[in-house]
Amino acid sequence: MSFRTASFGGPGLPSSPPPPRDLVALLAVVATTFTFQFFATTAGLVALLRLTPAVWESGFLWQAVTYPFAGAGAPSVWFLLSLFLLFFFARDVRRALGARRFWTLLVGGAAAGAAVAIATRFALGDVAGPLPGPLFAGMQGQWMLSAITLAAFAVLFRERTILLFFVLPIRAGWFLPLELALAFLAFLADRDFAAFAGICGGVATAWWLVRTGPRLTLRELRLRTEQRWLEWRMARLRKKSGLRVVRGGRTGIDRNIN
Repeated sequence: MSFRTASFGGPGLPSSPPPPRDLVALLAVVATTFTFQFFATTAGLVALLRLTPAVWESGFLWQAVTYPFAGAGAPSVWFLLSLFLLFFFARDVRRALGARRFWTLLVGGAAAGAAVAIATRFALGDVAGPLPGPLFAGMQGQWMLSAITLAAFAVLFRERTILLFFVLPIRAGWFLPLELALAFLAFLADRDFAAFAGICGGVATAWWLVRTGPRLTLRELRLRTEQRWLEWRMARLRKKSGLRVVRGGRTGIDRNIN
């Protein structure tokens, strides 16, 4: 069993309102690009969207963001099943996060996964050896979208019980280690460690984005980083010049020289 062909089973949720239009559009784009790859006139366009060595060889930087929206895989029932699972899990994740955070999750997780995969490929170099298939094949299209969405679902609804393979009950919180284990099995099959690292990077980023909460913005992230940097600089000054830092007062920080 590989990550690309595994079925997690549906959530078995009760009937609910119609899905958001942007989620329907996402599935439509994935299905359309999946279909286009099998026609000579449109296959080249889909290839431009996939994550390939052209990112660093030809400067096709957009591929680091567009690759999860280009449907991948062989024409089989597994593709329909993957869209089915993506729809049900993504629906609940989007409702919980809202449209803005949902799309930040998808784009941020995909970009981080691509960065990790590319960095891993460069780090390995010729050590990786030849692959039986295309580079990064295990993280293309809906496979990366599913990995990111399942990771977010596992964090948001970790206590919810899901029917794995529609039979075996399992808590959603177990999806995180389960999908990583399936990704590792896929690595054993295709020997593409860069793709495995990319999936791990995308899953880790999804976990972090969901755990940080809805109020963390890019500005707040920058301020937190600057705060850590200032604290580190002040610690170095204290050691070098005897600067003593006393916390308290209106500003929170008073500086006294011994």
